[in-house]
Amino acid sequence: MREMRAILVEELGEPERLRIADRPVPQPGPGQIRVDIAVAGVNFMDTGARRLGAATGDLPFVPGVEGAGRVSELGEGVTEFTVGDRVAWVYAYGSYAEQIVLPAADAVPVPDDISDEIAASLMMQGITAHHFVTEAADVRPGQVAVVHAAAGGLGQKLTQLVKARGGKVIGIVSSEQKAETARDGGADHTVVSTGDAFVGPVLELTDGEGVDVVFDGGGETTFRASMEVLRRHGLLLYYGAVIGAVPVVNMRELPHSIKVSYPVFRDHIPTREALLRHSADLFDLVRRNILIPDIGRRYPLDGAAQAHRDIESRTTTGKLLLFP
Repeated sequence: MREMRAILVEELGEPERLRIADRPVPQPGPGQIRVDIAVAGVNFMDTGARRLGAATGDLPFVPGVEGAGRVSELGEGVTEFTVGDRVAWVYAYGSYAEQIVLPAADAVPVPDDISDEIAASLMMQGITAHHFVTEAADVRPGQVAVVHAAAGGLGQKLTQLVKARGGKVIGIVSSEQKAETARDGGADHTVVSTGDAFVGPVLELTDGEGVDVVFDGGGETTFRASMEVLRRHGLLLYYGAVIGAVPVVNMRELPHSIKVSYPVFRDHIPTREALLRHSADLFDLVRRNILIPDIGRRYPLDGAAQAHRDIESRTTTGKLLLFP
């Protein structure tokens, strides 16, 4: 039986639970493809899967939900791809591995002028940012947005897409070094803050009016403070479900007639047609240098535990990638 290397979670817990193991090479079933993985993306949600369990509910499991590579085998009935095609994917568990089997409908073709690194870095964070600024918030010219964790992979993409739509960005970061990264990524202003310390500076920057939208992935520690910096009818997009407890809010607590949204990733790509359309748009934005993904750190496959330690330490910037 042919084998491959993969990162395995047999027990839930700390990063040390991520161990490399030999696994049987997966075989594609009807409607599926097998891909030789070139690059896998590391996302903060992966740390939640490691601690709390994968969406599948099964143990053991191979974590990771995005990546890029080449098709190596087709299952029965697959007509979208041929062996050797370059593809990228999102929300396919098992991406921390040398090979993966996934539904052909969940993969997108990667253009020749887009590298595997860029393709893998766009699938989760890029589509998420695209969803936030085009549909969940529909950012318009002249609007002001607060972007939490503005030096991170998602934060930088959000900043660039807000700017591309004519908006302005106040980036919240945790250190002066990250402030420089956020400014280099296009943020108009940066605020170094932990917890709720950003409220005063943001209100000062907006002459007390507040901002139009807040993109908050900071979890419960920043949620109420984010409400305080919104202007009348402003919008709070909360996406920090894997960071600490989920905020519980009495509707009467909401100030200034603000709106609160929990944008769900799948609502942006409910069909294959939507997935192809939005991913092609992202590739085109990269091609035109409007979206410039920043690769923060690269790790070998057996460095997955260190990648998780790093991303949980909040010391990283840009996108983290694994290389099988």
